Amino acid sequence: MKYYVYVLTGAISFGLLSTFVKKAYEAGFHVGDVVGSQILFGLMMLWLMAFVTSKSAKAGAERPTFRVSPKQTLLLMLVGTSSGLTGIFYYAALQYVSASFAILLLFQFTWIGIVLEALIDRKRPSKDKLIALIFLIIGIMMASGYLQGHLEAPSLVGVLLGLLSALTYALFIAMNGRVVNHVAPITRSAVMQTGSFVIIMLIFPPHFLWNGSLHESLLPWALLLALFGVVIPPLFFAIGVPRIGGGMATIMSAAELPTAVILSFIVLHEPVNALQWCGVTITMFGIAWPELKKRRHVLQGAQTK
Repeated sequence: MKYYVYVLTGAISFGLLSTFVKKAYEAGFHVGDVVGSQILFGLMMLWLMAFVTSKSAKAGAERPTFRVSPKQTLLLMLVGTSSGLTGIFYYAALQYVSASFAILLLFQFTWIGIVLEALIDRKRPSKDKLIALIFLIIGIMMASGYLQGHLEAPSLVGVLLGLLSALTYALFIAMNGRVVNHVAPITRSAVMQTGSFVIIMLIFPPHFLWNGSLHESLLPWALLLALFGVVIPPLFFAIGVPRIGGGMATIMSAAELPTAVILSFIVLHEPVNALQWCGVTITMFGIAWPELKKRRHVLQGAQTK
């Protein structure tokens, strides 16, 4: 059960990011400042945690592996690039389309992730996963607010960026549970986010380090985004995804949507109508459905013994 909690917490942390990004944009910063400062401070936090954890674990008789070979490092960094690209694509999409439509585009990762797992494992998704996916698609459409109509035609650039963020996010979840799982999660996360750092710095050089942005109001947002976007989700996914599987992790990651809707309502004071709240409820039910069915089967099996 605790591994489900890890993945759910990581997803909820991701759900906080859109509000923080919107606030940073309101303060006058652009996508390069936001995503660049986020990964820089997040990477510093991760490597500090990895160093402290590896030192404290040396006294243990059965400690996890903290060392990675050059080949393993390259594999983990490659996985990390998908995480970095997700942030770039999604944050950039928020500049072209509304937040509700951007989150709808991002959440196409739910079906993309299940399709990826089916292709990789060469087996059809279970009936419970397909039922959960139906609930998720219905709930996501309703919660996004886009079914209200009367919305302007979305930007083609924004749509493409949003769909790319969905693809890279699904790839990140799928690969996260399959690469170098014997290494301690904190080390895996630090190495993966190093790959994310490299790709982000290549696309957005760190101008915020010398243009005075950090001395203005960027630093608080950078630290918040680093903690909830770089540190907690990758670390918790590294712990939980290998234990529960990529398909289930994809389903549970849908918790990001209701988190984003609720926080935008409370913090950004964005209007959320009854249809959207209903969508949030359906989404949460879709997240819980596979676990509820699993527990029911276990209980029935115990009763027949």
